[in-house]
Amino acid sequence: MAKKQKHTTQQRKQLRERENQKIKDLETRIEEYNPKLSKAALFQDFPISEHTLKGLREAAFIKLTEIQRESIPLSLKGHDVLGAAKTGSGKTLAFLIPVIEKLYREKWTDMDGLGALIISPTRELAMQIYEVLSKIGKHTTFSAGLVIGGKDATFEKERISRINILIGTPGRILQHMDQAVGFNTSNLQLLVLDEADRCLDMGFKRTIDAIVNNLPASRQTLLFSATQSQSLDDLARLSLTDYKQVGTMEALNSKDSIATPETLQQSYIQVSLPDKLDVLYSFIKSHLKSKLIVFLSSSKQVHFVYETFRKLQPGLSLMHLHGRQKQTARTETLDKFSRAQHVCLFSTDVVARGIDFPSVDWVIQLDCPEDVDTYIHRVGRSARFGKEGKSLILLTPEEEEGFLRRLKNKNIEPSRLNIKQSKKKSIKPQLQSLLFKDPELKYLGQKAFISYVRSIYIQKDKEVFHFDKIPLEEFANSLGLPGAPKIKMKGMKSIEKAKELKNTSRQLLSLAKANDEGDVIKEEKAEVRTRYDKMFERKNQTVLSEHYLNITKTQAQEDEDDDFIMVKRQDHELIETELPELLIPTSKRAQKKALSRKATLAASGNPTKLKFDEDGVGRPVYELEDEEEFHQKGDSEKQKEEFLSKETHLMEQVDVEDKQVAKEKKQEKKRKRLEAMRREMEADMDDSEYEDEPVAYLGTGNLSDDIQSEDEHSNDERQPRKRSKYADSSDEDEEEQQLSNGNGKIIEVEEPQTLEDLESLTANLIGGL
Repeated sequence: MAKKQKHTTQQRKQLRERENQKIKDLETRIEEYNPKLSKAALFQDFPISEHTLKGLREAAFIKLTEIQRESIPLSLKGHDVLGAAKTGSGKTLAFLIPVIEKLYREKWTDMDGLGALIISPTRELAMQIYEVLSKIGKHTTFSAGLVIGGKDATFEKERISRINILIGTPGRILQHMDQAVGFNTSNLQLLVLDEADRCLDMGFKRTIDAIVNNLPASRQTLLFSATQSQSLDDLARLSLTDYKQVGTMEALNSKDSIATPETLQQSYIQVSLPDKLDVLYSFIKSHLKSKLIVFLSSSKQVHFVYETFRKLQPGLSLMHLHGRQKQTARTETLDKFSRAQHVCLFSTDVVARGIDFPSVDWVIQLDCPEDVDTYIHRVGRSARFGKEGKSLILLTPEEEEGFLRRLKNKNIEPSRLNIKQSKKKSIKPQLQSLLFKDPELKYLGQKAFISYVRSIYIQKDKEVFHFDKIPLEEFANSLGLPGAPKIKMKGMKSIEKAKELKNTSRQLLSLAKANDEGDVIKEEKAEVRTRYDKMFERKNQTVLSEHYLNITKTQAQEDEDDDFIMVKRQDHELIETELPELLIPTSKRAQKKALSRKATLAASGNPTKLKFDEDGVGRPVYELEDEEEFHQKGDSEKQKEEFLSKETHLMEQVDVEDKQVAKEKKQEKKRKRLEAMRREMEADMDDSEYEDEPVAYLGTGNLSDDIQSEDEHSNDERQPRKRSKYADSSDEDEEEQQLSNGNGKIIEVEEPQTLEDLESLTANLIGGL
């Protein structure tokens, strides 16, 4: 890179004045801009800085979308914006451009601290926002940072004080607010909530409230989502009083507009719950040249379906993504799926919002979503930015009528498809075989069954989801399970509490608990817990299934009760002896204690190892010497020196013997190696003696043919054949006979017919000898 040119004081002053003049002109253009009069079609039509326009051009962002055309002018003027638009309509740029322009006009530097805070409900969406910001803002001087769960919090704490634009998830942002010393939000200019309805729901309610309480009230706030919440309580929590609505749901719900892209072809099929996996497998087998996303309701279902389909091998590359995976695995899966062309991704709703996957052909919803908003976000992964896409939802007969009615209220009417029975394939026998052979896979199937049933139980829309109509046994058999596992249902209060705690930082929970108890937490005195400590604290690590537990329990009892004394009869009458301590135990607990080796050792202590002398008297191995005998032998120090010298001499002798043994082993090893080399040389010499002899190659089934083919290959090394003078010119009556003499010469003759022919042949043979 070329070195920057050094400017004089006068030149720097001129540059500052020129930059200030540009900012004043830009502010004037923003105030005079009227979106109603000037219909902008390109980004360059907006009153934005040259640095931002250059970044947009290099990132191939040229044309405006509807939400960008309506919201960006309002955001540039400093208004709070509440925006809702279809999925894939470019909402990310609608708030990133105002963020960059706001800080540019305020002449923001590294010394000013945090200027903009962007909150995303999922890690994947936060990473995508950060990547887009890095592309369009690379010509600016602002510093941007990404803070999400699964990353090194200590690394983030050291650098968060120098960040101008911070992007992150609610839990990690609140954690840094409580723990990072240099994290100051008193000078914040702009707050952005992407997927605002998800950020404001029950899962993030307490976290968002805690974050907003630490922010200045004079900030500008932007809220964007495909399904916008307009609850007065939610808006009051964010201090939104005078805000502008852009593309709100009233407009989306009009007769002329729908909430899903127009290029999206939506359809549904009616299928019973036990047949869902069969239909999904058949669908994948018939779409091997497509890019698919399959949405399921829980991470346990995703894990089970991925593991079973991976073993069944439908012929398409399979991936899975859910919130219980490590962050590195989630990031790697996102990258691989984005770059792949023909692939199927099993996922939960963790990627249902805002993620821009290129060229997704099909979005399949194996489980019915909890509401229409979730449906809109799921199908929005396809048909983005005007491209074509397809979606398919599998509805049970109980869910069909109610959910289609909910979709119709949002002007969404998917077409019904019928299943071709000729292409439908049942995988129930294969699943049963897999679960029978693999106990861990059976355990995953049980967890998947329980998680689905619980997800139906906690649904609020009882007109769509009917818990009492679930065919439990048939559904369990469709997963390959021999029967329906037992399920313990939780109360609704505990479920709501678990939902609130799900998105709360664990470190924040521990801090809150310590503060409630009045404890002062000091980081240097905190107990260090390694991953091994956490591993040993886990519960139910060996529990696979009830059947597997019974097997292991029976085996453990057999190992424990294995002894040379066994009670074969336990119902006989017992006679009391005169001594009460010799009474035979009558209770089952006492009998088990008397017959169990483990219980006996616990009562009497560990056994002592004995050694027997010549008289057969057993003595402990480490028997203590009598004190008087010890003193009679002399002073203790002298005995100690004698013992050490004796042991030293003994060790020297043993050391010499060990060295001799090692030397002999080394010599023997060397001898064997030389012997093997000698045998190999002899074998090579033996082979060289027979190099000139003919070799038969098997292959035709006829040994003579094989020998003849070998002779044809070796004609260059052999002498040419001699033809007898008795050979007749007619080839049909010739019968050649090959004879070999001692010199290895071959003479070809025909069978002698007269006495003269026989005498001539004899003379030739004698002459050859």
